[in-house]
Amino acid sequence: MPVLKASTRINERGNNMQWTNILVPLLGGEHDALLLKGAKALAEPFNATITAAFASPSPVTIFGWVGEGGMGPTDVAISTLQTSIDKGQARCRQLLAALDYPKTNFEAVSADDWVGLRSVSRLADVVIWDRSVTRGHGFLASAFQQILLDERRPAMIMDREIFYGGTVAVAWDGGREASRALRRAIPLLRRADRVVIVSVPHAMSRPCDGQRAIEYLADNGVQADQEVLHTRGDAGPIIMDAVRRLGAGVLVAGAFGPPRLQRFIFGGTTQFLVDGTGHAALFLSH
Repeated sequence: MPVLKASTRINERGNNMQWTNILVPLLGGEHDALLLKGAKALAEPFNATITAAFASPSPVTIFGWVGEGGMGPTDVAISTLQTSIDKGQARCRQLLAALDYPKTNFEAVSADDWVGLRSVSRLADVVIWDRSVTRGHGFLASAFQQILLDERRPAMIMDREIFYGGTVAVAWDGGREASRALRRAIPLLRRADRVVIVSVPHAMSRPCDGQRAIEYLADNGVQADQEVLHTRGDAGPIIMDAVRRLGAGVLVAGAFGPPRLQRFIFGGTTQFLVDGTGHAALFLSH
């Protein structure tokens, strides 16, 4: 089960690194309550604000493709869609109120190129997503990809409730994405019982033994161990095997993507981690 733990291991250099805003895109569906509980778990140690963003399609956009002489939408169809949107928004407001957390914001954004949701995400330290969305399914799939890859906002991907305490694994190759993920995950890593740097040397494009990451974490009040995996094969399955063996509740990883022309398709290792199932939540950063 994904777990984190409160800790006092903070030195002078890193004592200002904390999360102040946790964003949760919502649809008014069955998984919203779980995502909000995850946001509360991440926010409470920092007294951070939880921003719930209800995302909905615009009736005008949905029916805007109808041309002159075409079969246009009826007033009943538009009204039915708007009623459904209003009900979803009301449910999200109720769930946010029931969370019993003192610092919350509510935003209503439309799906028109996700401009509204992307704008809200820019001041978020972490965005919480349901795992089904990150696999490319559902209404928010495109928004997830844009916010992670274009806006470069860290994602916490979960399909079950998270708690404090336990082991956090960090997939490490010394590259730009992995380094950025490590830095952004410091508040999370400080609250783990154990942090393990996991490296797969044969899959790295450069020599890297993880010692620099361990020293960086130590400077930020986090003591970490290292696992160097010499198993041959694709890095993704090797990393996930290590996560299961370690009993890690969270995996921290960099998001790797191909050229920008294909920016909504992840590279092989990232796609495996995103698609993977198991008990670990995934903290992903690009």
